[in-house]
Parts: sequence; C-alpha cells; structure tokens
Amino acid sequence: MTRLGFSFLVVYALAAAAWSDALEKRFTDPPEDTKPRCYWYWMDGLVSREGITKDLEAMRRAGIGGAYIGVISGQSGVSRDAPCKALSEEWWGYIDHAIREAGRIGIGIGVFNSPGWSQSGGPWVRPEQSMRHVSLPEIRVRGPQRFEDKLPAPSGPFQDIAVVAFPAPRGDGECSDETARTSTSILFDSRDAFTARSLEVRPVKPVKVAAELKAFDGDTDYRSVTKFEIDRHNIAVNVGPVPLAPIVVTFPATTARHFRLDLSQECELGQVLLSSAARVERYPEKSLAKMFQDPLPPFDFYQWPAAAEPDSADLTVSTNEVRDLSALMDADGTLRWDIPDGEWIVQRAVMVPTGTQNSPAPPEATGLEVDKMNRTALASHFDAFVGDLLQRLPSAERTAWTHVVADSYEMGSQNWTDGFADDFRKRFGYDPIPWLPVLTGRIVGSADQSERFLWDLRRGVADKVALDYVGGLRDLCRERGLTLWLENYGHWGFPSEFLRYGGASDEIGGEFWVTGNLGSIELRAAASAAHTYGKKLVWAEAFTGGPSFVNTPRDFKARGDWALCEGSNQFVLHVYIHQPWDDRKPGINAWFGTEFNRHNTWFEYMKPWTDYLRRCSVMLQTGNHVADVAYFIGEDAPKMTGPIEPSLPKGYDFDFINAEVIETRLRVRNGQYILPDGQRYRLLVLPDSEAMRPAVLNKVQRLVARGGTILGPKPQRSPSLQDFPACDAAVRKIADALWKRERVIDGASVEHALRQLRVEPDVLCPDGILWKHRRDGDTDIYFLSNQTGTQRLEAISFRVSDHSSELWWPDTGRIESVRADVREGRSEVEIPFDPFGSVFVVFRRHKALAETPDLTSESTLEIPGPWSITFPSGETTFESLVSWTERPEPEIKFFSGTATYRTTFTLPGPVSRARLDLGAVEAIAQVRVNGKTAGILWKYPYAADIGDAIVSGVNTLEVDVVNSWLNRLVGDERANAGTHQTFVTTKTWKSDTALRPSGLLGPVTVTVFE
Repeated sequence: MTRLGFSFLVVYALAAAAWSDALEKRFTDPPEDTKPRCYWYWMDGLVSREGITKDLEAMRRAGIGGAYIGVISGQSGVSRDAPCKALSEEWWGYIDHAIREAGRIGIGIGVFNSPGWSQSGGPWVRPEQSMRHVSLPEIRVRGPQRFEDKLPAPSGPFQDIAVVAFPAPRGDGECSDETARTSTSILFDSRDAFTARSLEVRPVKPVKVAAELKAFDGDTDYRSVTKFEIDRHNIAVNVGPVPLAPIVVTFPATTARHFRLDLSQECELGQVLLSSAARVERYPEKSLAKMFQDPLPPFDFYQWPAAAEPDSADLTVSTNEVRDLSALMDADGTLRWDIPDGEWIVQRAVMVPTGTQNSPAPPEATGLEVDKMNRTALASHFDAFVGDLLQRLPSAERTAWTHVVADSYEMGSQNWTDGFADDFRKRFGYDPIPWLPVLTGRIVGSADQSERFLWDLRRGVADKVALDYVGGLRDLCRERGLTLWLENYGHWGFPSEFLRYGGASDEIGGEFWVTGNLGSIELRAAASAAHTYGKKLVWAEAFTGGPSFVNTPRDFKARGDWALCEGSNQFVLHVYIHQPWDDRKPGINAWFGTEFNRHNTWFEYMKPWTDYLRRCSVMLQTGNHVADVAYFIGEDAPKMTGPIEPSLPKGYDFDFINAEVIETRLRVRNGQYILPDGQRYRLLVLPDSEAMRPAVLNKVQRLVARGGTILGPKPQRSPSLQDFPACDAAVRKIADALWKRERVIDGASVEHALRQLRVEPDVLCPDGILWKHRRDGDTDIYFLSNQTGTQRLEAISFRVSDHSSELWWPDTGRIESVRADVREGRSEVEIPFDPFGSVFVVFRRHKALAETPDLTSESTLEIPGPWSITFPSGETTFESLVSWTERPEPEIKFFSGTATYRTTFTLPGPVSRARLDLGAVEAIAQVRVNGKTAGILWKYPYAADIGDAIVSGVNTLEVDVVNSWLNRLVGDERANAGTHQTFVTTKTWKSDTALRPSGLLGPVTVTVFE
C-alpha cells in the first residue's frame, strides 16, 4: 500500500469515527430541530393574549418545537358571535403577539397560507382570479344564412375562451322518447326501430344505484345492452365543479323498438336521454367536471379501457371541420358569421368559477379559492394574507416565523385558466381549441384521438397545479425567507399527481389517524416524494383523529411507530387547539383531532414521549432510505397513489417514482438506479399499462442500456395526442428493441426479478414486527417495531455483515452492544421486545462497544401497600390497588387528573442495582424514591431503574398517576357523579359511555440485581 493510500484510510477511519460519535451525541441529546411540531388551531375567534403565551410556554415544556397557526371556524360547536373577528386589527394583533412570543420562548411558527385548513383563498379573491372550469353553452343554426345575434352565456361571472362551430354529426340530438317511468325502471318505446349508441342520465339529487339498459325486439325477452352505475352520491363542488354532472355511457349500436332502463333500487332521476349520437363515455369524469367522490381514490380511477370507435365516420366531428370563430364575436357576445350550408353547432367556450371556497374559515375570512394554475392570481392571494402579515412585523420581530403551510388538498378540480391554450400548445405541440367540443362528449377526429386529448388535458392540469400552484407558493415563500410546508395529496377532488405536486414543495408531509386506515396512502405518498426529490424530512400530520379525550402517549406509540415504518421521520401533532381561558377545562375542542393542549390531563407529562420521537427522528433522518424496488406510477393523472403491482415480497421496501424523476434525475451505476441525493434502487417496476410516452420510454431504454433492470409489460402506444400518430410508431420501435434485452423482465413476480438479480431480502422477521432501514456510508440503521402487545424475544436477520452490531434504545437513549450471528452475508440478532416496544439496530464499522453484562436476579419484593393516595378532593387509603372506577366515591370513581400514591418498603443490606416495576398503570406515572425522581413512565413496561435512589432499610415510594379526561367527562353527564366540573364545546361521549380503568393497578415490585 502506498503512503497516500494508507493516509487516505487513516483519514477515512478518523472521519467515520467522528461521524459515529456525532450520531451518538445527536441520539442521546437530540437537537432542537428534531422536536415535533403541532397544528395550532385558533377556533371561532376565541383567543386571548394570555392564552397564546401560556400555550407557547406549555409547548416548550412538553418538547414541542413549532406550531402551525390555523384559523378555523364552525368545527368546535361554539356560536359564531365571537369577540374577535378574523382579519380585524385586533385579530392581526393576536397573530403578531403569537409570533413575537414564540421568538421569545423558542417556538418556531408556521402560518397557514389562508384562513381555514384548506386551501388557498379568501374574500380578496375575485371571480376572474378563482379556480375555473370550461362551460360550453351552445346553439344550433342552419345555413346558408347570415347570423348576427348574441351567443348564450352563463348568468354569473365568466371569461371567454373561444367560439367554435362544427357540423352537427349524424344522430346528434336524436333521442328515443321516454314513454313510461316507475321508481325502478324507465321505458323507451318507438313506433319504428331506433338505433341507440349512448345513454345520458341527468340526476336531480344525490344518487347511487346500479343500472342496466335492455333492448326488446318483440319476439324474444329483453336482452342486456350494457350495465353501469349511476353514481352522484356526493354533490359537493370539491369533488367536481359540476355536482350533478350527467352519467354518460356508450355501447355498440343497438337497434330495437323497445328499450328499458332497470334500476337496482328506487330512486329519483331527472332527464334520461337514449340517443343515436356517438359520445365520449364518461366525459364529465374524463374532463375533471366530476371527480372521485370519496377520500381515497384508487390509483387507477382515472384510467379507462380503450374506447370503441363509432360504427360510422359521420357520427364524429372531423378535426378540419371545427372552425374557430373567436375573432367574429364582439365584446358583448354578439357573433357575426355567414353560416355555411347545413346544420351547425356553435359553442361559446367560457371559464366559470368552480365556486369552491377556503374552509373551514370564519365567514368574514371566507372567499373563492384562488386559481391553482395561475401564478399571477396566486401572488395576489399570497400578498393579501401572508404578505399583509409580513408587512405588519419588522423582520427582527418575526424571526420565529419560518413556515407557510398548505394542508391536504380538498378543493376539487379546475380544467382551464388564463393563457392555458398557449401553455397547452407549448406542452403538447398542438392547439386545444378545435378539441373543445370533446368537453361536451362529442367525438372529434376519432374516439381514440378524443380520449388522447382528454388525457393531455388531465396531464396538463396536473402538471400546472404542481408547477404553478405548489411551485408558485414555494417561490413566493423563498423570496420572503420562508419555507413552504405542504401535504402532497388530497382527499376530495385532488387534480394533480402526488409525486410532482410534493416534489415542487420545500417540505412534504403525510398524515395518519389514531385508528382506521387513513395514513396508508398518505404517508407513502409523502415519503416517496421526499425520497425521489431529494428531501431529507418526511413529515407526518400525526394522530389526526381518534376517540375524544381517551388516548395517552402510550396509546399513540404503536401507531406512531407504524407511521415511522411507513417512511415518516418527524411529526406534526394534530391538534393543539388554542385555549384562551384557564378556568374552563378541558376547554375548547372539536369533533376531530387528538387533544394536544395544556388543559389535557397528561400534557405536562408527555415530554419523555416527545424525547422518544426526537431520537427516532435523529436516526430516521440520517443517510438515505434503503429500498430495492421503485414502482413507476405511470403517467395518468390525476393520481394520489401508485400501484404496488406485482406485489412486493416480504423483506423488501420500495418507493413510488414518477416520469419527471425518471426523465430528469434517475441514473444507473453498477447495476443500481441512483438519484443525485444518494437514493438507490435495484429494480424499476413498470405499471400494468400498454401506454407510455416516447420520451419516458426512451429514457427507460437508456437506463437499461447502462445496466438497469426493469420488470413490466411492453408498451404498445403513447397515451397522448402529442405527435400522433408518429408517437405510437416511436413507442413500438423502442419497445420492440428494448423487450429483447436480458435486463427486461416481463410476466414475472417481483420476487422472481429480485432473485434473478441476487438481491436477498433486507430483513427477515416474524409477523408483527415492522421495520425501516436507513444507510449513511458504512452505517446501517434499522428501526424495528413490535406491533403486538406481548413481550417477545425474536431472532431478526439483516442483509449486513462485517459490521459491529448495537442496540440503540430511543426511549432512554441507551446504546449497547449485541451479539450477531454472521453467516452467508447476513447478520442474525436476537432482540428482546417489550409490548409495543421498539429499538434501533445499528451496524457500523468501528471498534465495538463493550457488551452489556447479563444481570442475574437476586430477589424480588412485592409492595402490596397499604397506599396513601392524595386526590384534589382529599387523602384516602387503598388497602390494595384497584382502579379508581371500582371505588364507590364519585370524586374518585369519575376522577380525571393526577393523584399521588405513597407507601414504604424495606430492603435489607446494600444494593447497587434495583428495578422498580409498577405493573399495570392507567395511564402515566411519575416516580420518586426517597424524594429522588426516577422518571416519567408512559408506556409498557412501567418500570425504572432505582439503584441510585434506594437505601438499605426503609424506602419511601411516591407515584403520581395521571389518567385521561374521559371519566370526568362521562361523570358530568350522569346525575349521581357529583358536582359538574368540566367545560367542552363539542361532546362525542354520552352518559352510558364506558369508563376507562384508571390509577396504579400493580402489582408493584422491586427486583434487586447483582
């Protein structure tokens, strides 16, 4: 070895050792920036300066590092006759005070970018600055003749886009007469045979019913023509600007004299049109006029089967027959046109507001949502709210204000904006104006071409929302020294693509609830966007909803650990509701959220839990996420999640990846896909789709040529109308060559592909154990979570060798060496898990720590009591440990808060190591032995080392036990529960709600070790 080489190794070794020491220090004493933050909702104008200061001081004591101020209304059950109106000078003064006080106390502040939690709007947004969609009022005219008249227009605000005219296709407007209707069927009878090609149902109220169209020729029974669903169960504008958009289905031309529409149950429908016209099936959904109506759209909702072509060309509109008459219309809407021979349809394309408003916001702070594809309008909105606040505070007084917040998107779609046609031409290479009739279901060119135009429209909207709305907010924030924090998905009418939408932000957040499935899509969406766009932090809006006043940090632990294993690495607690008063407890609450505020019984005891979260954040923000598989989500839009198909085998992890990252950031080196920030994958999985744009497929071809491996079906065409039909030929040419290569696998499982690449499972562990892997240089960090309530000793196998192995305990900060059985390139470690316990297993190249000696139990002493217990109402004695709810005294049975247990125990002889185990506790305990604090116990096991506090002979034990608010709240609903003691604004419990066991339940033991 040369001296230079030896010197390099020495320097590398020293640097690695220094890095390891720094990681240990961060783990044992986490830095300020790892603290969880919280949503800080100011509800219904109920706010006080004293309450603001006390809230911030309490956050600091609890280990919360930041608060995001949201101005919320109508969610707490409080009358709107509030003393402080939003946007008033008094209200702005409170915001100013909060930012100044946060700076003094040491709390970072974020401010939602508009009143309400969703999304970006207010009374300052004018209709022409708002979200808008295309409306196409039309008339039919016949030529040849001169036409001079005003074209129809919406009654409300609108902006013109264009005027187009086209010859009426054959069958357009020809409908079979409805002859009879019952609550479950509609009959269409004709004297002569009628050829039907489409059916349009126009609902008049919310409806969801299965339907079947049948035809009858008179000589046989009714035969089925098509089955479909009439679904308009959600008519809110945030799931589409046309709430009762028609349901349009198409089918092969069917000729009969009698048709019948059968409904699966009674319902009330409006007009039902059985037509000879050829139509684009489900065109309202495909044009974003109506979107997925529930919170969690599946990845393929905006994908449709290939459309069948009409049986005759004269049923369609030829592309060269669509005339742009925009220049012939005056400013007042008068069209002057010499109509050619024949029947023509004239459409006036206009933009009309979708009507969505920021919410839930105070009435005085509510207005239209700003245009999500228009940076000029967005800047106006930003200046009206965030900018106003910036001008009120000198920069030296707003140092605590660091973030602007955009919560999950819940404002539905728009499909046009000012200048959209020009942007569309630049993006897709053709003029969208001749294709506008497609937005009314007309087939222009061919069914395939019309579908491609709609695909381009949806993709164009998705990209502009990401680039101009999210990217616009980001740029506005950066120009003012602020950071954009954003959740990259939407539960109601999300119009973008979750990865590109998140990638355009500075910081990204997911979300999860205490119970239920909400979080499974959102957390992976945030994590994948962060990993693929090179963002260190993966935030999670944590514990968004759950049972009111029931849970404590112990109950959050398993769910929180699950969220960490899904990819999040720092929490924003949901929710701290501002408490303006001290004499009303628990205080202001809402129907949603977990009560992270200073009036909650256990809030002052939660810091050990936030310290735990901070240590987890330290480790899970170190290095890069380790994943072997990248699932390409495809190019269809909108999209809120991606496909995990074929399924991921156990023992591996993955990220979603999008076309933008593949085209602009992904490279291959040594058979691995690599991103600029160090993220790596071994396998790229393509979606089960026959469509891919040539540019993306061309990049995939280059990646394979450099040694990358892909798994998936061979594309057959482009989904876009861009460069049609040459685009399809380009796709086929690239695919034909690419799918002959060795590193292209088709028709196999992910497990087979990884086996072919000789990629072993990263982790082998039993059911009930979740994991997440990070790597930084030569250090591998595995987080393991026991999701079961049982104590376990498990042998876990890791894809690591030639490293020392250690256990890093995030609840205490303790680090200890552990033996690993190394064989065949893997390390097997035996790990003890507490119920719902967790640990980091760290493999690193450095001198191993001394192994922790095994302790042998010498003796165990049970402390039976009696116990002196002090409640606020007075002192009592328990001869044995029982739940407070089992006592007859109302002031104990229904008590919520902190009670102190006292007793003594005797230990003979000198003791160096001893462990106190409280047994069962409901729910948090603070222990003192002989006056010395032994810690706050908030999870299983409720045990603490007390060797430094005990003495030979008599010892005094004190235990402060705190439960949740529930029992007192339920007691206040009962007649025999003593004096009413609580104040809330929203109730989710009743007098017969079951009480929760509370107090120190034991058995309490002291174990002495040698």
